[in-house]
Amino acid sequence: MTSPKKVQIDLPEVNFSEDGEVRYLHLGSEWVQGSMIMASPFEIELDYVRRMMAWLLFVDLEHVKDMHAMQLGLGAGSLTKYCFKKLGMLTTAVELNPQVELVCRQWFKLPPNQARLNVVLGDAGEVICQPEWEGAVDALQVDLYDHTAAGPVLDSVDFYADCKRLLSLNGAMTVNLFGRHASFNVSMNNMAQVFGEDAIWSFTPTREGNCVVLAQARANEPSRMALLKQAQAIEDRFSLPAVVWLKMFKPWRDATK
Repeated sequence: MTSPKKVQIDLPEVNFSEDGEVRYLHLGSEWVQGSMIMASPFEIELDYVRRMMAWLLFVDLEHVKDMHAMQLGLGAGSLTKYCFKKLGMLTTAVELNPQVELVCRQWFKLPPNQARLNVVLGDAGEVICQPEWEGAVDALQVDLYDHTAAGPVLDSVDFYADCKRLLSLNGAMTVNLFGRHASFNVSMNNMAQVFGEDAIWSFTPTREGNCVVLAQARANEPSRMALLKQAQAIEDRFSLPAVVWLKMFKPWRDATK
């Protein structure tokens, strides 16, 4: 009896470009899949990527270093490096394309795997179904696009259910969607089926159209005053523009009115 043949996946060529002080990652096209400020490689350069850190608005900042962050889609490693280096978190990234990991190590200052940092090569939809991850992730950051950047690669109700199973009791998922893409409402409805409408928050889209959405494992809506206090603490501690976030970040049920 012969073993079944493994399906061969055609992965795009990975390359990068530079524009002044910034280095950009590309997957065989002109679309930017990530970036790095060359003089500050552990800071986050892109606005929408900074917004993927909005889960900080809902956690005890004193205990961030005791939490586990997971990224689905490595990109240029911005979130992975920031969670590992700046926040001191246990950090896991899942990436399908081994070339992306190699380029991130060589050209985007991604540190090698170690006790608190692990890049797992594999299909995110399969990796997150492994029982070892269930309930083990406090901050899940999902940015899964192919080289055409036409829409999320994984976006079904089943996928979001698998994502929710990863989360700890007070965990949260942030997802990069295209707010002006036809798939946006489908994505939001799929997420709402799993997390519930009261557990979903969204940013207004960036100028480029990226709309970051946050879904909580357990719905939690602090007062605006509490959120402002938390945002100010985030700015003081981590230098992220959290106070500005509050002008464009609200519960999804309010955003749709």
